[in-house]
Amino acid sequence: MKEINSFQLVKVPEGLEASVKSRVVTVKGPRGSLSKSFKHLAVDIYMSDNSTIKVEKWFGKTKQLASVRTVCSHIKNLFKGVTYGFMYKMRAVYAHFPIICAISEGGSLIEVRNFLGEKFVRKVRMAPGVTVENSKAQKDEIIVTGNSIDDVSKSAALIQQSTAVKNKDIRKFLDGLYVSEKTTVVPEE
Repeated sequence: MKEINSFQLVKVPEGLEASVKSRVVTVKGPRGSLSKSFKHLAVDIYMSDNSTIKVEKWFGKTKQLASVRTVCSHIKNLFKGVTYGFMYKMRAVYAHFPIICAISEGGSLIEVRNFLGEKFVRKVRMAPGVTVENSKAQKDEIIVTGNSIDDVSKSAALIQQSTAVKNKDIRKFLDGLYVSEKTTVVPEE
């Protein structure tokens, strides 16, 4: 059964600028600007006035209507990114061989050494606009920061996947780099 019209409104927070042009949403804020394309989705996105973005779907089936709220959530994440930024904290877990994380190229490349005593150096490059650093407060902790939640979580996932244990019982060999906390760079009110 098709629903004639389904829509959701997203309020643009104060102090931020948003613009929509042919399903590409661009947001400017205190931490910089982000843009995201929704051209792969058959939904209408436009500014109903200066501070409201309207996402609507005409004659959609249930699965298609779900994309309306998905787009709104992505837009809200853009607002949050340019206001507060995203920060993923990761911890190195090891039973015997200490994992060594060396950060180079100004925080855009991380090199993981001595994982399970292996000589192989794992190199993971961060997505554009994402930086990685060793935590000063906590031993064996790295901090991944950026404005785009997609890029930050992707970079953290690539770091975690680089330390996958091969040909061993993963219930016993729990070594690796794991995400321990997901938070914002600027503390939220």
